[in-house]
Amino acid sequence: MHELTWGLPVIAYFFLAGMGAGAVTVSGSVLLRKGGFGASRFSVARCGALIGPIPVMLGTFLIVFELGQPLRAGNLFHLINLSPMSIGSWFLNIFIILSVLYAMTFMLPGSSPGDRFSQVRRGLAWVLVPLGIGVAVYTGIMLGAMPARPFWNSPILAALFTLSALSSGVASIILAGVVFRRKSKDVAIRSDYENSSYLLITSDALLIAGELLVIFLFLLFGHLTIGDIKYAMLAILPGGQMALLFWGLVVGVGLLIPLIIELFQVMPKLLHNREFKTIVSLEVAVPLAILIGGFTLRYTIVVAGQITAPTTL
Repeated sequence: MHELTWGLPVIAYFFLAGMGAGAVTVSGSVLLRKGGFGASRFSVARCGALIGPIPVMLGTFLIVFELGQPLRAGNLFHLINLSPMSIGSWFLNIFIILSVLYAMTFMLPGSSPGDRFSQVRRGLAWVLVPLGIGVAVYTGIMLGAMPARPFWNSPILAALFTLSALSSGVASIILAGVVFRRKSKDVAIRSDYENSSYLLITSDALLIAGELLVIFLFLLFGHLTIGDIKYAMLAILPGGQMALLFWGLVVGVGLLIPLIIELFQVMPKLLHNREFKTIVSLEVAVPLAILIGGFTLRYTIVVAGQITAPTTL
């Protein structure tokens, strides 16, 4: 029986911070995009802006709870150095403040495209897109910068966590869209709902394809590396302690099944310019599967890195 130093609060933090950062990054990207989303652009951006700060703040609370003493957590923001933990903490602190301000610009009375807050909103979006990516990258870098844990010591881990965060962000926006955009009283938003959903689903399919490629590179890196890293990779290979979770929930439920369904949805329009129609059940089931896979990915990575033998320094 292996003792886990980092348990569910840390794993939940990695997932929630990534999902929230991904949602805000997608929101800012959609808002700054001039074409494509049409009348739904503002509504899609609003969904991501309102969703994003909540999981990030909840995840931050969990990491403070895991540390046991709030003052110890506060020390992370007092120390200024080049360690991944310190840089990531400052990224997180600034991101929470700016993302809350960004969300408020969508909540103020009369908020709409071209309102008096539009320039402030766009300015915040320009800052939050790279900042959100930084928060998503940070968790992977923090793990990858621990040479004593061979399973985590891969330069590819940061890319995997980033793509997963963006995909989770898109999934959360699609889920919110079922509740808010689909039932909106705005005729323009409702009429443009299918087009914006098509763009979100297409973007998510590309992100999932990127995740699968990065997972392949992650496994290839481990296979070609001799010593402790190659041994640690046995935890997620067939027969390993984490293999069922990794291949079943992460790759199967969280990536392959959603990718196949999303390609089935978008290919007729993409190849033959046929009319795209969303299916409510799939709009709920597919994003939920992606979120389950995103959480399980972090659970598998964090636990596998701790149950495999550390490198002697």
